[in-house]
Amino acid sequence: MNTARVLDAPWLKSGPTARVLSLLNDNGEEARVVGGAVRNALLGILTGDIDIATTALPDEVIRRAKAAGIKSVPTGIAHGTVTLVIEAQPFEVTTLRQDTETFGRKAKVAFGRDWVGDAQRRDFTINALSVGADGVLHDYVGGLPDITARRVRFIGDPNHRIAEDYLRVLRFFRIHAAFGAGEVDRNGYLACIAARAGLATLSAERLRMEMLKLLIADGAVGAITAMADGGLLLPIFGGVAYTGPFATMIAAERLLGLEPNPIRRLAALAVAVTEDARRLASRLRLSNNEAKMLDAMGHRWWRLAGLDEARARRLLYRLGEDSYRNRLMLAWARAGSDSAPAPWRELATLPLRWRAPKFPLKAADFILRGIAEGPVLGHVLTLAEDAWLAADFPLDEASLGCIADQAVGRLNRDGRPSA
Repeated sequence: MNTARVLDAPWLKSGPTARVLSLLNDNGEEARVVGGAVRNALLGILTGDIDIATTALPDEVIRRAKAAGIKSVPTGIAHGTVTLVIEAQPFEVTTLRQDTETFGRKAKVAFGRDWVGDAQRRDFTINALSVGADGVLHDYVGGLPDITARRVRFIGDPNHRIAEDYLRVLRFFRIHAAFGAGEVDRNGYLACIAARAGLATLSAERLRMEMLKLLIADGAVGAITAMADGGLLLPIFGGVAYTGPFATMIAAERLLGLEPNPIRRLAALAVAVTEDARRLASRLRLSNNEAKMLDAMGHRWWRLAGLDEARARRLLYRLGEDSYRNRLMLAWARAGSDSAPAPWRELATLPLRWRAPKFPLKAADFILRGIAEGPVLGHVLTLAEDAWLAADFPLDEASLGCIADQAVGRLNRDGRPSA
């Protein structure tokens, strides 16, 4: 179906987007903004990347850009995509196309001039809308009613769409979590369940990309619960998923006013012990920093149940603010939604009320007490630091002198380690 509805978006009238459309709408060629930018504008959501489809072939797009002094990069030339950069803003410009042979990301395509066919080859109805420079919306697959209903629906036969690329299973839930409302579309849901074995064909990088985006979407709890109920998380994680703690983690983030963090939420969903963290890091090909964060959260989080403030201060000193809060929040999430949030909130906000001092004793303090430089000196410093923490971080000279003397005495009693 087509429609005469007009989109009132300022970026269509002026600025870099209007300039790209003007460049490509000439000499018998046509260009439109397509996909997520149109969807977001209709939903009143901040528009990010703006993708453009055109009847012009890639070589013609490059030629016109060069003539206009616009930088062009052939980022996906085999599939008809050229990136134009205007005022530091990139635009992916893709020639209209149709799949001639489909097998995931390696589909063979042929270029064309058929806007209807180009829309019908996309994944979801709400992603297949296009808008020209005049603001007129074009809807060939029923995307406008689905946007009004906040419904995420595959174009055509869901089974066929998924077989083209199994990543669409994850995209179905991710797009629903971000833009949908209510229950997921039943036909799409059943098709995803039927295709779950196909998830094994996806690379770890693609799984990571979609899952981390899904975990921080506004509707993540409903989407993740639907995936768990449909048996879709086991082939991704290779282990148990805990939807209750996942929901509690999101509630805790909101209570603390924290930005959604995908790794923190992943820990609540799928990490019970550090072995889980290492498995997930491998299966999702997490970055080194992501893997370290997940592993640190999973390390003996269960010891934090019943944590008092004195112990909390020592833990904060040892871990640092971020690691302390993240591990504490995992323990909070595991405690369950029935657990009173007030004590957990009090502990989680400790870094706002108290800053850990630096350990005030130095190597020189022990050299003066007859300890030679070397491994023994490092050992006595460790003994003293442990005692200082147990004494609740005293800073007065008398207490510090006593701690230093006791550490040296203990070292002598226990027998000095060999140098």
